[in-house]
Parts: sequence; C-alpha cells; structure tokens
Amino acid sequence: MTNPATLGLFQKRIEGDDCLLELARLRFQQAGMGAELYAANLSELEWLLQFRPAPDCVSFAHLARDIDWGAERGQDRIVEFAGRFAGRVRGLVVHDQPGMASNPKAFLDAARRLDSRLSRIDAAPLLFIEYAAGLDPEVFAAFCGSIRGLHKISVCVDVGHVGIWQVRSAYSRRRPGRDVCSLKSESHLSPDLLAEVEAAVDSALPRVLGLIGSVGPAGKPVHFHLHDGHPLSRTSPFGVPDHLSFLAEIPAITESSGRRILAPMFGAAGLAQIVSTALCALGREWVSFTLEIHPAHQRLGLGDAAGLFGHWRDKTGAEEMNQWLSVLADNHRLLLDSMKPGTDGTAVCTE
Repeated sequence: MTNPATLGLFQKRIEGDDCLLELARLRFQQAGMGAELYAANLSELEWLLQFRPAPDCVSFAHLARDIDWGAERGQDRIVEFAGRFAGRVRGLVVHDQPGMASNPKAFLDAARRLDSRLSRIDAAPLLFIEYAAGLDPEVFAAFCGSIRGLHKISVCVDVGHVGIWQVRSAYSRRRPGRDVCSLKSESHLSPDLLAEVEAAVDSALPRVLGLIGSVGPAGKPVHFHLHDGHPLSRTSPFGVPDHLSFLAEIPAITESSGRRILAPMFGAAGLAQIVSTALCALGREWVSFTLEIHPAHQRLGLGDAAGLFGHWRDKTGAEEMNQWLSVLADNHRLLLDSMKPGTDGTAVCTE
C-alpha cells in the first residue's frame, strides 16, 4: 500500500553557511522525507532546490506570507512561480486571507480566475491555500466546498493553527476578553486556572478532526501542515504557541504544587487520529503531509555529519541544526507509524 507524500520543513533557519543545507539534505535522505521549501522569491527557490534530498523527491514550495492571492498582483506572483517551477515542485502553498470571511464571493471569483490561469500552464503545481489567518474553521470549510470544481486550487489544513484557534475560542468563552496564550508570561498559575486551560486544550483535537471531516467531501487533494502546540509554550524563538513536536512537554508553574509538565494539544496519539481521519475522509491518494516543526535551539552532536563542518570553529549552529533535524526525523517516524493499517485503529476506515 503506497503511503502519501510525507515532507519536512526545509529551510536554513539557523545562522551559518550552506553546509547547514547539506546537513539537511543528508538527514532528509536518511529519514526518507520529501521537502517543503520556504522561499520568498524565485531565486531563493532555485537556490534551495539544489539542496533537496534527491532530484526525484516530492517537493513543495511555501511562498511568502505577504502574498494576497485574491489580488491581481498576488496572482501574478503565484503564476510566475508556477510557470518557472512546473514539473519540479508538486505543490505551492500560500496563506488564506481574512477577507474570505467577510467577502466570500469575491474570493471565490478570484480563485476561479487564478485556477484558469494555472490550468494553462503545462505540469503546473497545485496551489494549496493554507489555514493561517485565524478564520472560523467553518468559514474555511465552506470555502473548500465552494472551490470543489476547480482543478488547480485546493486547501492546506494546518492542524496546529486550527488547534490554537479552538483553544483560544474555548478559553474566551470561559473568560471573555482574555487570551489564553497571554498566560505564558505569568509567573505562576492557580490550579483552577490551569484546569481551565487544560479543558480548552482538550477541545483542540475534536475541532481539527471535525474540520478534516468537513473538507473530505470536496473530493480534492488536501495538504496538511502537521505540528503540535500549547498556549503556555515558551520554547519558540519566534514567540508562537505552536509549531512544536508531537513529543513536546510543556512546563507550567503552579502556585501550590510547583512545576508541572503538561501534554501538548495532540501528542503522538492525537497525530495518529489526525492521520487516520485524513486517510479515511480523503483517501490515501488525495493527501500529503508536511511536518512544520520549528527549531528550539537545543544541541545534538554531529556524528556522521561532522566532516561537513571541519572548517567551523564554533559548532553551535551546526549542532542546533542537527538537533532540529533529529526532531523532524523522530516525528516523521511517528507519522509513518500512524499510516500503518491497524495501528491504534488508524488507517482503518469504518462506515
């Protein structure tokens, strides 16, 4: 049984020369991962493609976050990428737009225009519009249903973004006007407050599974960005509460019991349910997955890759990159295990 494409975030997010990308190429080859390359412009994507794990590996390109695909200028940029990299990357990813909620007809019309332009390019990559702007997931699902007839445009479900949206929403219903993610700056939390946070976190997985079930009937290829999260997480160098490993542990300080370790929104068991639901709702041939986990600036010895960095006096950045790649590989093994039929009920669909 053929597995869906499984990719990892492929980018040099740590200071250093191109040996970091050579290290990424090696670790991705060893893990058997495809690459989702993050590129702000055409030349950056050309540069990154020379480091992909293998010439024939599955590659996606995540385009700049400021691209408004609903506007003509944004569409021109997307079409330029599609034309330049047709046949070389399988998919392009752009973010959704807040206006999709207030003016859905305008964005549906824009999607139709863009689909027509992409359809005229031989071997053009598919365009996946990612859940990223904090829309109500029901609005996003409705958009997916509205583009059912388009052949070159689909959606990317970012499970971490959806999960954090749900946690914030659930917590704000308990405590109106409060952002649960702001609590990570507190010196300690009361047991009652921590219980409210955990109840909100517990609501994330059902919301994600529900969205996957909603986009399934559209009968389109769907891409997934996979990462965990927690509103109390302080590990991200970018200050975000998600893009965590599914093996992460979240420390919290309570006023009565000291340090307590919390589970993330999903964990390994939640990842298995997400994958199972995607495979059952969409079919193995219609899904692809990228592990979009950020580095946490921990270190791991270089081992068999030490020769790549013989000219480096300070190996800190290289060891940080190696640790990040190790985390991606560990999560990739979890992802592959989740696709095995009968593993904790995953990949076994019932009516």
